[in-house]
Amino acid sequence: MAKEKQSLMNRFIHIIEKGGNKLPHPFILFGILLVAVLILSFVFSQLGTSITYFSASKTAGAAGKEVTVKVVNLLSADNLRYLITKYPDIYVGYTPLKLTLIMMATTAFIDKTGFFETLMKKYLLKAPKSLITFAVAFMAVNANLMSDAGTYFSLAIGGVIFHAMGRNPLIGVILGYAGCSGGFTANLFLAGTDALLAGITENIVEQMGLSIPINPAINYFFMASATVFLAITLTLFTEKVVCKMVGDGEGVVDRSLLEQYQPTPEQEKGLRWSGYGFLFFLVVMALLTVPQTAILRNQAGGFLPKSPLFQGITMIIAFLFVITGLPYAWATGQVKKDRDLANILNAGLKTAIPLMTTTFMACVFIDMVNKSNIFKIVAIAGAEVLKGAHVGVLPLCLLVIIVTTLVNPFMTSGSSKWLLIAPMVVPMFAVLHVHPAYAQLAYRIGDSCTNICSPLHSALPVIIGLLEEYQAEGLIPLRPGETEQPEIGMGTIFSLTIPYSMVLLSTMTVMFIIWMVLGLPIGPGVTMYI
Repeated sequence: MAKEKQSLMNRFIHIIEKGGNKLPHPFILFGILLVAVLILSFVFSQLGTSITYFSASKTAGAAGKEVTVKVVNLLSADNLRYLITKYPDIYVGYTPLKLTLIMMATTAFIDKTGFFETLMKKYLLKAPKSLITFAVAFMAVNANLMSDAGTYFSLAIGGVIFHAMGRNPLIGVILGYAGCSGGFTANLFLAGTDALLAGITENIVEQMGLSIPINPAINYFFMASATVFLAITLTLFTEKVVCKMVGDGEGVVDRSLLEQYQPTPEQEKGLRWSGYGFLFFLVVMALLTVPQTAILRNQAGGFLPKSPLFQGITMIIAFLFVITGLPYAWATGQVKKDRDLANILNAGLKTAIPLMTTTFMACVFIDMVNKSNIFKIVAIAGAEVLKGAHVGVLPLCLLVIIVTTLVNPFMTSGSSKWLLIAPMVVPMFAVLHVHPAYAQLAYRIGDSCTNICSPLHSALPVIIGLLEEYQAEGLIPLRPGETEQPEIGMGTIFSLTIPYSMVLLSTMTVMFIIWMVLGLPIGPGVTMYI
């Protein structure tokens, strides 16, 4: 009976994998969508498609008015001239691209130098045996600071730690994978993902003519809190459910294996120097923020709702990465001359090449979508329906979570999905006078939790290979009730990652509901209604 179910699961996964692989590269996909928008704009403009709605005034105290929005023909001579002459400006001036390039370049100082990896190793190896599961989970959730590399680091180090502790390495590998890739959007630090998604949101808000401050920190309070809650629920689920499902080891600690992963004297020196760099960062930030006349305060002497502090958060985080990662690189001998410094920046910028390729077509698609008013009309119509149905903000946010969750396994690129969804969702929230940060947060929850359910994830072959190696060495114990080791395959992985995905989704959704009900801030300067 169990084999029949597994066979059905494998067939289902195969169908998903085959269908997902047929999706074109995002560059091609956005090219196809661009052509579709151009054609649809012509058709709908000829049909006279329009919508009229009541718009509140942007000026306080002024009366609102009825506004009519019509579909604009993008195949007109004027628009084609605009495309030909302005395309370089559209591409180079695309907000997400500008923010992400800075973050990618500076993140290299803590990623490519090995600083974050060494810090995590030191943190994990010092964790008490009784807290090792929580330590691995917490590390994994925050490891997405290293982007996709964090996923590979987490699953690998998770297996090593569990093996060294005399436990089932399969649990450590899957936990590391689930925590980092499934909890990808949560972090104690602002990362490239925050800058990228906020940049897309900001671009759409600007296109709508709204004056709403958008920065990478608009979801920070929620996401930083989520790291703790996710680590707790992942720990409980692992200990209470997963360990009983797959069997755990005898708990005999292998000290020799742990010692292999101890930081070297050079790395320890690097961590100390990084600590000095972090203290220097705190001193500089105190000088720039604490005095009443500090340059990062606004004209009123505060920080909210708008100030140089939050407007420049990307550069501040970039400074933090450089000032902590560079001393580590100096101490470990990775930076000896000016060329080495440039090479670190080059390594970071190389990770942005896929985004630059996708953006090459996506930026003009977004620009044309906004000029056509097609998505705006859809958003207004959807918002009017929701108004008439008296659907509150919470059900709307939950709908965004559900839709994103279902789409995510088939389209794994988070930025590509937000580029598609944001032009429709953000205006819908704006019409309902809800801050775009809530639309972005709902999307991020749905986008993150089902990553580990995708058969298209690049880490799957790595996980299978690693588990097969552990199994060949006799390190994976038999499952309760089994007399021989089952074959490691996609079914093995998904039988564990799907339940983990449900735990992640439930945790973050419940958190979101609590935040909404209690009116807790999701980010600095963000209020629910605008």
